[in-house]
Amino acid sequence: MRYSELIAGLRRGTAGRIETTIPDSWMQGRTTYGGLTAALCLESAKELVPDMPVRAAQVAFIGPVGGEVVISPHILRRGKSSAFVNVDLVSEGGIMARCIFTFGARRDSEVDQKSRQCPDAPGPEACESFFGERRPNFAHNFNIRMVSGARPVSGAKHGDMVLWLRHKDEGALWDPTTILSLADAPPPAALSMLTRPAPISSMTWMAEFLTDDIRTVEGWFLVHHEAQATKDGYSSQSMRMWNRDGDPIMIGRQTIAMFG
Repeated sequence: MRYSELIAGLRRGTAGRIETTIPDSWMQGRTTYGGLTAALCLESAKELVPDMPVRAAQVAFIGPVGGEVVISPHILRRGKSSAFVNVDLVSEGGIMARCIFTFGARRDSEVDQKSRQCPDAPGPEACESFFGERRPNFAHNFNIRMVSGARPVSGAKHGDMVLWLRHKDEGALWDPTTILSLADAPPPAALSMLTRPAPISSMTWMAEFLTDDIRTVEGWFLVHHEAQATKDGYSSQSMRMWNRDGDPIMIGRQTIAMFG
């Protein structure tokens, strides 16, 4: 099922409540792909704050998500120019994801500082596919091209990857929900440092939107994922995203459990 079809088919209730069934094509092992989990939660939260853009997301992946899910948002606080919305995603085992989304109205400011400069990179047409024949189910929904770094389980000295990402779904609308569904597509950068396959699991994800004007050329976005500290079975990862013109779109952090 394509992303746009999944979003269009959501069963929407009152007060932002959403119900849906996660198809196998969006699974990552025994759980739903984390980017889709976050995107569905944001889709729910937006119903309660339709007049302000989202500025930040804090996501806790509590347990495996799959099958029938119910997503319920509620406003923690709303002011004149900001709002905080809590969202719980519940499946058969209880609360499997909890998110807090921060919304904020645009305001004039004398400060206009861009994040770290976009890396120099050849266009996606000149880069090889990141995945080979074997890949998680959800990854078939994306085009991922390798710019630099190392592939998973290659014994790399550093976990550091620059990649081009794009939805295969031409009907995906470029909004914050779609960006969340895309940004988590690459495997954790620390996976490239392993010398043999081992289970991994995202525990938390923080993302900050640097613009509410999300656009790019031909659907491509450039990302830099870096494992900044990996010890005692956990990895702390940073993420940055730019559009094809080099404009900053998102920054983020992720805590990853590694079982090898």
